[in-house]
Amino acid sequence: MKNADAEGPFTAHIDAFSGASPGFPEHYVKAFAGLNGVYQSPPSHIDDVAYEVFSTARQALPGALTVGTSVLNPGRIGSEFAMTRGHLHQITDRAEIYFGLSGLGVMLLESLEGEVQALEVSPGSLVYVPGDWIHRSVNVGSEALVSLFCFSADAGQDYEIVERSGGMRKLVVDDGHGGWTLQDNPRYMPRDIE
Repeated sequence: MKNADAEGPFTAHIDAFSGASPGFPEHYVKAFAGLNGVYQSPPSHIDDVAYEVFSTARQALPGALTVGTSVLNPGRIGSEFAMTRGHLHQITDRAEIYFGLSGLGVMLLESLEGEVQALEVSPGSLVYVPGDWIHRSVNVGSEALVSLFCFSADAGQDYEIVERSGGMRKLVVDDGHGGWTLQDNPRYMPRDIE
């Protein structure tokens, strides 16, 4: 198997339950300590792993793609389900796809104008995130949510847009009946659209 850090063809065999692949040379881990301010209540186990990402090396070649997996552990902080920080691409018109490998989740999306959508992520489902949409993964199940993602390598990620607004417009919370629902984020501050 050719490693995915090369600038040529490669193949990667992905474990659908761990997200790991020997073909993905990049790997980073995000502990709850790095998610300060993301949740309404502070996480109590700040050293625990919230999520991790495995991916191809970023390439500067025009038209290159970044491909990888996101592994979001289950759990709740207060009434909120476990989630990623959420981001908009720095080159805002860049789209992204997510393909569910294992687990159950929601892709929470918010347009720059404030429109909100929550799309299910489950094994075999594909979520298309158009350009100009902020997005975050939320794990609403009892197992790790593992998704394959792909986006233009030049897209970059802007996490600060979410932080500056106090989060996204909606929260994904426990509905009290074994499911999830959307709730207004009381800390949300509307964004200035230029």
